[in-house]
Amino acid sequence: MKRTEKKRKDIIDAAVEEFRTYGFEGARTTRIAQAASVSSRTLYNHFPTKEALFDEIVEIIIAETGAISSEPFDPKKPVREQLIKSLEDYIAAITDERYLGLNRMAMTEYLRDLELARRVFARAEMSNNPVRSIVAAAVKSGQLKNVKPDYATELLTAGAKAFFFWPKFLVGAESLDGSGKIIEECVDMFLSKYRADTKT
Repeated sequence: MKRTEKKRKDIIDAAVEEFRTYGFEGARTTRIAQAASVSSRTLYNHFPTKEALFDEIVEIIIAETGAISSEPFDPKKPVREQLIKSLEDYIAAITDERYLGLNRMAMTEYLRDLELARRVFARAEMSNNPVRSIVAAAVKSGQLKNVKPDYATELLTAGAKAFFFWPKFLVGAESLDGSGKIIEECVDMFLSKYRADTKT
């Protein structure tokens, strides 16, 4: 990593802690610079305003959601096992400590600024959710009923989030025993409604 890139990363990491501790209004760029071991001038060279720094963190959250990797849909394989794999990949990514930390930091501002929340969630919906990719491809191939992929994905992921993301996000609860079974049951409930061919 180049020196300039490292400084930028250090600034962002320090800003996450600052925003999480003090909120956007209470955050101070002088403390962020000090925590990142850079001068205020260096900080402003990277981020002209506190708003620009916060926006960059939001972009990271969105980009990390969009970067979740999963295997592409294979119409020759059972749709059930592909949904399970993609949902496992999704849950693993959104319960990662860095991702949770970024979201905890940003959540206070979402509550304070509804317009920011709307903008962020609208952007996030366009990210490359691996579950959505499988759902959309399965609908197109005829293995799932003709349902809107965004709607169907939200139904499927919401159930899994209730068991994995929200408990860890809110109170730091560790993964549940039998987590694999929970994901399988979320998929099975989904397929009981939207599977087009019981043979797939």
